[in-house]
Amino acid sequence: MNKSLLQLIVAISETRSFTSAGEKMNMTQPAVSRAVTALERELGVTLLIRDRRLGVALTPVGERIVRIFREILQGYDKVDQEIASEKGMETGSVRIGAFPVAASYFVPKIISHIKQQYPKLEFSILEGTIADIQEWLDNRVIDVGFVIPSDKTTHSHPLYREGIYAVMREDHPLSEKSIISPEDLREEPMLICKAGYEPPVLQWFDSAGEEPNIQYILYNYRTALQMIAAGEGLAVMSELSLLDLPSGLILKRISPAAYRDIHIVSAPLEDCTIAVKTFIETAQKLFPIQAEHEPLIKP
Repeated sequence: MNKSLLQLIVAISETRSFTSAGEKMNMTQPAVSRAVTALERELGVTLLIRDRRLGVALTPVGERIVRIFREILQGYDKVDQEIASEKGMETGSVRIGAFPVAASYFVPKIISHIKQQYPKLEFSILEGTIADIQEWLDNRVIDVGFVIPSDKTTHSHPLYREGIYAVMREDHPLSEKSIISPEDLREEPMLICKAGYEPPVLQWFDSAGEEPNIQYILYNYRTALQMIAAGEGLAVMSELSLLDLPSGLILKRISPAAYRDIHIVSAPLEDCTIAVKTFIETAQKLFPIQAEHEPLIKP
C-alpha cells in the first residue's frame, strides 16, 4: 500500500464510482479496478461492493478500513505541513463541516482572514445537520466542524453564544407583549427545527414546566420562517437564524432569557495539522466569547 492507493480507496468511498475516482486520481477505470482487486487480494477481505445500478458501496470492514486510511492520510498531511512550515511555506488543507447558519456566518470570514496571510491553504466545506457533522468527524471525512454541543461532545472549543427569541407575525395577538414567556405559548401552534438544533429551545420550555404544542418539525430555518409568515404558527429560534427576517415577521425577547452555544470540534489538538490549528485559532480570534452577550439583533 502507498499514499496514492489510500487516496484512491478514499476517493471511491466518497464518489461511489470507480470512474469518478479514477478521474480524480488521473487513472483509467481498468487501472482502478486492477488496483482495488490487488489490494483486496493482499488484505484478504472485500472492501467494496460493485453494483451497476446503485454504484459502489463499502462493506462493513471497508468502512472501518477507510476510516483508518483517512487517519493515515491525515498523518501524511501533518508531515507535509511541518516540512512546509520549516521552510516558511504554509500549505495544507482544511475540510470543514457546518450547519447552514454557521456555514454562512462564520466560515467565509474565517477563510478570508486566513487566506490573507496563508494564500496557499486550501479549504472545502460540507453543509449538513449537527448529526451529519458529528458522523463526518467520527469517520474523518472532515477535520473541523461547527456544532451545538451536547453532553457527548468532546474536543470542542467554545466559539459563540447567541440569544434566542420568539418569532411571530406582526399581526399576531402576542405581538402586543414586549416579553414572551413559555406560558404565553402554551396553546400556540409551534414550529421547531430539529436534527440537533432544538435542545436549547426545549430546555427553555422545560424550565417552566411547559411542553410546546409542536405542529411542524422542520430541518431548515428558512422554511420555518416562511411557514410563520404564512400564518402556520410561531417559533422560538436562535439569533443567527433571524438576521434576514422575512417581511411581516417580528421578534420578541423571551423570559427567562435563553442562549445557544456554538462550538468548534476537531480531533485532539495534538493530532491536528498546522492548517487545522490555524483555522481554530483564527475562529477564536475573530469571534471571542464575551462575558456579556452583545446581540446582533435588537427586537
